[in-house]
Amino acid sequence: MKTDQQSKSTVWPDQIYQVFRENDIRQVAYVPDAGHGKLIKLCHADKNIHAVSLTTEEEGVAQLAGAWLGGARGALLMQSSGVGNCINMLSLIQECRFPLLALVTMRGQWGEFNPWQVPMGQSTAAALESAGMIVNHVDKAARIAETVHASARLAFSSYRPVAVLISQRVIGFKDWSK
Repeated sequence: MKTDQQSKSTVWPDQIYQVFRENDIRQVAYVPDAGHGKLIKLCHADKNIHAVSLTTEEEGVAQLAGAWLGGARGALLMQSSGVGNCINMLSLIQECRFPLLALVTMRGQWGEFNPWQVPMGQSTAAALESAGMIVNHVDKAARIAETVHASARLAFSSYRPVAVLISQRVIGFKDWSK
C-alpha cells in the first residue's frame, strides 16, 4: 500500500542531488539501499561525482576521510541497520577532526515489517550521538533538501560529523504481503 506521504516524496532524491551539486560533493560512498536508489543512480550518472559501492558502511568513513585529505567533499549513504557497523570508525573522524556528511535512511520505525530492523532503527540516533555525531531528523519530504544543505554546511564549515536521518515515513515502508 502506497501512502499519501510516500507518493508526495518521490522528488526528494532529486533535491538531495541538487544539494550535493551546490555543495561541491565529489564523492559518494554507499552500501546499496532501495531508499537511496534514485539518488545513487543520479550520482553515478554525474561525471563530476565519483560514486563508490561499499561492501560495508565503515569503509565509507575511511574513504571520505581520504577524500577530504585529497581536497574533495563527500557524503556517505546508508541504511540505519548499517550505523552499528560504523561506530568504531567514527573515532577516526572525531580524533582527526574530519567533516563527515552521512545520510541515513531509517528502518525499524513506522510501518516496519522486519523485526530484525527494529533494534538498530530505534537506537540509531542515540548511537550516532554517543559517537559524537550531530544528528538531524527529517520526517517530511519537503524538509529534506534544506536539512541536507544545512547539515552539509555545518559539517564542512566546522569539520564535524553530521548525520541526516531520513524517516521511514518519508521513504515509505515495504509491503511484502502481496
